[in-house]
Amino acid sequence: MKHLIRLSIIFFLYAGCTHKKKTANYNGIWKSIGHGELLHIKGEGTYAFYDITSISCVPRGTGNIKQIAPSLRFEADTLSLQIGAITTRYIRASGLPIRCSNPVTQVKAQDPLYNFEVFMETVKEHYAFLELNELDWDELYREQKAKLTQHSNKADLFVVLEDTYKKSNDNHANLEASDEVYDLVERLYPEAKEPADTVPALGDFHVAHTVAKHHLEEDMTKDSWLVHWGKIKDDMGYIQVLAMNTFADLTPLTVYEEGWHEAWVRARDTLFEDSYLKKEIEGVRNTMNRVMKDLADMDAIIIDVRFNGGGHDVVSFEILSRFIQDEKHIANHKFSYDGRHTPTDSIYNNVSENPFLKPVYLLTSPQTGSAAEVFCLASMAVPHVQRIGSATMGALSTTLDKILPNGWEFAVSNEVYMDTDGQCYENIGIPVHHELHYLKDRQPFFRSVINDLQKDKQSILEAIEAIDRN
Repeated sequence: MKHLIRLSIIFFLYAGCTHKKKTANYNGIWKSIGHGELLHIKGEGTYAFYDITSISCVPRGTGNIKQIAPSLRFEADTLSLQIGAITTRYIRASGLPIRCSNPVTQVKAQDPLYNFEVFMETVKEHYAFLELNELDWDELYREQKAKLTQHSNKADLFVVLEDTYKKSNDNHANLEASDEVYDLVERLYPEAKEPADTVPALGDFHVAHTVAKHHLEEDMTKDSWLVHWGKIKDDMGYIQVLAMNTFADLTPLTVYEEGWHEAWVRARDTLFEDSYLKKEIEGVRNTMNRVMKDLADMDAIIIDVRFNGGGHDVVSFEILSRFIQDEKHIANHKFSYDGRHTPTDSIYNNVSENPFLKPVYLLTSPQTGSAAEVFCLASMAVPHVQRIGSATMGALSTTLDKILPNGWEFAVSNEVYMDTDGQCYENIGIPVHHELHYLKDRQPFFRSVINDLQKDKQSILEAIEAIDRN
């Protein structure tokens, strides 16, 4: 049975439904189906999340129930939490597990061997691509555990976990410790430090800005550093999207003395995640309103996400909605846990006014990643969109973010994204209709583009002409 997600739906719990509020009791312990977490809704109007495995329970955050109430929905004895495009479903539990009500000692919480076990158990329970990557998890576990002893320190643990990620080939793996740990690793494992580049590295934003400046015959960009737009020639528009995040206007929450990025992140972290993502949608919607108004009379539009490393799926879906007339099934996804998957959710697009239904040419490269790939995946359901360039990165899964007992944050790819026919493109990337044979490695690709900008532009226009002839 498939569950349907309509991204425009507003979920509710305490607000907006007086009858439900009177008849349903949401207080208690709720266990997620497939995400390894507990949600405790308390009678005094607060909530608490816990990350759980078969051997651990780590508190992950508390707050006032009003923060998450707009993102909750209760139906048929199941509680659902909507965060962006992801629905986490919960069923009632009889109570907190003993490992949650009686937490481990501080000494054990800092023990490298215990943290290793929790990390490995989490990845084993939720990593979606063990089979795809032909991993013998039991063998990898034994191999990695042998590198640690009761005398191991934080640096030893960090190096082993990073190595485990590398061997598991998780495209979205991430491990964050403290500056103290990073300094210790640098002192004890100097060989782990990556050698400095002999040639200064090119940044994706720098390359993208340079490309847009060269390719646009008429630059219409205004009040935007994440989207460039204008005319690439008289009757053809060009939209370059640099990232699928940081569209949210958090200015009222920002203290500029901190520096923009630090202040923006601090402001974001004060919000519940779904509230923040709604601000992302609002921000990109405002930008796209200006873009589509300026390009409404074009005969065709190019969308360039070749230098876009990702962000948030809901931002991708909001952009794509500008090119779809009616509600449409655009993708599927499911989540891995304990050797199985949650039911498949079908994702439908929002409907926008006055969508652009003339030819659209989507430029992709091996540096198109994550949420930008999800944009490309969803575009496969839109007949008037043709993809040009090379296959994307092959890293579509959203991460399941977790906390180790010692406080380190880590993530594992637990999501399987699929097209409307159920095809998964993890590792292989979203294919193109017209191949331009871009270099796969990041810096060589960037330099090949920036060293001959006219050739890059010409190859794009020639590809469009070839598609139009066929």
